[in-house]
Amino acid sequence: MCGIAGIVGPKENYTFEINQMVLAQSHRGPDAQGIYCNSHIALGHNRLSIIDLVAAANQPFHSSCKRYVIVFNGEIYNYKDLKSNLSGYSFHTNSDTEVLLALYIKYGTRMLEMLNGMFAFAIWDTLEEKLFCGRDRFGVKPFYYSLQNGEFIFASEIKALQTTSSRPALNQTVLADYLKTGSYGFPVETFWKNVSQLSGGAYLEYDFRTQKIKETVYYDFVGRVRAIEPSQSLEELKELYSELLYDSVSLRFISDVPVGFNLSGGLDSSLLVAFVNKTNAQLQEKVEAYTFYTGHTEYDELPWVEQLLKHGGNPLNKVKLSVSDVPALAEETAYFQDEPFGGFPTIAYSQLFKVANQKGVKVLLDGQGMDESWAGYDYYRSSSEALVQGTAMPLTRPEVFDKEFLNQSRPKDFPKPFKSRLQNLQYRDLFYTKIPRALRFNDRVSMQFSVELREPFLDYRLVELAFAQAETFKIKGNVGKWFLREFAKDILPKELSFAPKRPLQTPQREWLKLELKDWAEGHIDQLAKVDFVNPKVLKKEWENYLNGHSDNSFYVWQWINLNIILNTKKVNGIK
Repeated sequence: MCGIAGIVGPKENYTFEINQMVLAQSHRGPDAQGIYCNSHIALGHNRLSIIDLVAAANQPFHSSCKRYVIVFNGEIYNYKDLKSNLSGYSFHTNSDTEVLLALYIKYGTRMLEMLNGMFAFAIWDTLEEKLFCGRDRFGVKPFYYSLQNGEFIFASEIKALQTTSSRPALNQTVLADYLKTGSYGFPVETFWKNVSQLSGGAYLEYDFRTQKIKETVYYDFVGRVRAIEPSQSLEELKELYSELLYDSVSLRFISDVPVGFNLSGGLDSSLLVAFVNKTNAQLQEKVEAYTFYTGHTEYDELPWVEQLLKHGGNPLNKVKLSVSDVPALAEETAYFQDEPFGGFPTIAYSQLFKVANQKGVKVLLDGQGMDESWAGYDYYRSSSEALVQGTAMPLTRPEVFDKEFLNQSRPKDFPKPFKSRLQNLQYRDLFYTKIPRALRFNDRVSMQFSVELREPFLDYRLVELAFAQAETFKIKGNVGKWFLREFAKDILPKELSFAPKRPLQTPQREWLKLELKDWAEGHIDQLAKVDFVNPKVLKKEWENYLNGHSDNSFYVWQWINLNIILNTKKVNGIK
């Protein structure tokens, strides 16, 4: 896991600019920093050393023929198998970076479909003066870019791009979507004007000579799912899924540094614990676990976690989020996120990585992806087109904002490539809403503290297999993730295999109304001065919230988060 950056443009020398970009992402890779500069091209890298820790594996990394230069963020989990098939290439390291580069030299763009991993990378061809960039299937690793005034600029984080320009301007269309509906925009967009994302499952080619950019989707998820024959036998599916899950977790323990895992008290975490211990049964010491709590019994999952680990025996690091810490942590997290984020649960989650960093654990696993794969959210079992688990109420208060400003918002018409309504909702959540949002939150909070986060349940083989199964394997009556619960019966105690889905993790609603009222009100008073805000309506809605009309606290956090961003980024065009 690292930070990458680059510029291709008309200037002869971009040394200053690339150094500024690398500095802005120093938290992503404190172990080594490097740059490559030549005429019209600069590449930068921040290294968090995970595999092959020697200096020879530092980046930017040159091919043995010296024609190609790569900067790479992520991990290729199957790199050892891939390397064994690359006879004829002269390897100088044991890194997955060099394997990735050798694959490109031999296979070109076809190499992407061979990879099992999370990755974002750029390869510069010094002869053709072309840049080739790729991103993993689900977009676990970030790739932001901007094309302006003949310069193609890319980085792992938006803040690095913004070092090359004057005051940043908000993408008002995406912001209007967010304020009106709670949407975080489409996965190719950002909240910032002229800053785009390379789609997950796609690659990008930029030709310096023609200044043309071409993006191509290489991952045919729909076609691959349709090619899988749905299982008819529960027992056969259990056996196949167990083999794949074991392999996925095993691959994500490939590391030359310590590995731990995060968990809550639900079914997904329970399975993660079971397979973490199964794949590491030969170790004398159990892999360490991390979880957060707030001391608020209505929300904390700590009792479930402690019960779970009685069976696993893993040492548990309990990390408490205290209400008094929230204001400072909100500002800090907002800086690293660069865009609006998910509130107090994201802040609490970030502190797990802080503790892991302090203990010298550089890699953590978590259980992201099971709900989307196996239909775990409540709205999958209803006629609702909701985007959020656990509430049918409107998340936002659009009346607080100027109608003309909100008219920039667009209706969300997501693709529906399957005949099944359920599969289309799962597809929406996997590629357009929940997973892209969660992956962005999680990448930033982990890299904020120089810790790599791996997602074993998002192994593409597991996701494809789950998607292809009949609806009766996913939902029975009012029970979601039915197959997983049946699968877990053979592994976990009954009370864990049928643990309910709990959508809320922190007392954000109560804290904003009580202990953090003055802090929240300070931000709301500031936001009231912004030109697209209706101050009277804003203050009325805030009073309603304080007086008990608080079906959710998302919109209050939305106001606070927006005000923090406007203050810290010194946004252009917003008064």
